[in-house]
Amino acid sequence: MDSLTFLYVPGVTPGKWIRRWEERMPQVSLEHRLVDDDVAATLALLEAGEASLAFVRVPAGTSATLREGRFAIPLYEEQQAVVAAKGHEIAAFDELDLEDLEGETFFDNSPEGIQALGGLETALEVVASGAGLLVLPMPEVRHLNNPEVVARRLRDSEPSEIVLVWRQDADSDLIQEFVGIVRGRRADSGRQPSVNQEQQAQAAKARKTRSVVAGAQGTSKARSGAQKGRSGGKPGTGKPGGGKGSGRGRGKPPSSGRKGR
Repeated sequence: MDSLTFLYVPGVTPGKWIRRWEERMPQVSLEHRLVDDDVAATLALLEAGEASLAFVRVPAGTSATLREGRFAIPLYEEQQAVVAAKGHEIAAFDELDLEDLEGETFFDNSPEGIQALGGLETALEVVASGAGLLVLPMPEVRHLNNPEVVARRLRDSEPSEIVLVWRQDADSDLIQEFVGIVRGRRADSGRQPSVNQEQQAQAAKARKTRSVVAGAQGTSKARSGAQKGRSGGKPGTGKPGGGKGSGRGRGKPPSSGRKGR
């Protein structure tokens, strides 16, 4: 069985795309793998052929930086959140500005900073201890679902963006099929490779059917012409007794042999 593999970072929820793939492409296995939120490391896995596509997270508006030798499609933006220990005063607000948090200690939220804290889950445990605050995309915080921390939206923080990327030299009909599903194309969209293939197959079948029908009609006409030729006889013979002056029918009656008085 053919297969397709994609990578995704915490906070991306691929369930709906997986279900649609299974409905439309049951003959192709769709594999998926959760990876750390590290763009460079994820792209390295793509280059190594570990997967065909990847969902990565970058600052909003920077997807063009991913397009060297790759296709990159921005999908949606994510709002940022500040994460603190449960019971921190930010819990009293629905959303905040960064200036409201002046004087607070913030951990480095870059991939290198997160790794220095021992990874994302461990970083939240450090935050839960009250040692400092951390800014993360809200979907990522929800994915981790740590009950010992509280998260609130940041109004004035630059959003992040989820981008779907794949190598240009590895593009294929299967990849385009998956891209179409992610972008919300209907199952019968003419832009889906599977639909094009089905349409081409139906067109080829229709052409074959027309050819068979035309051939059968030609053979029938040829047989009909041959039968007429056999039943026509020699030219000018006609049916016996059927010509003019055949001795009966129209014409003058025969003489009686007597002259009138």
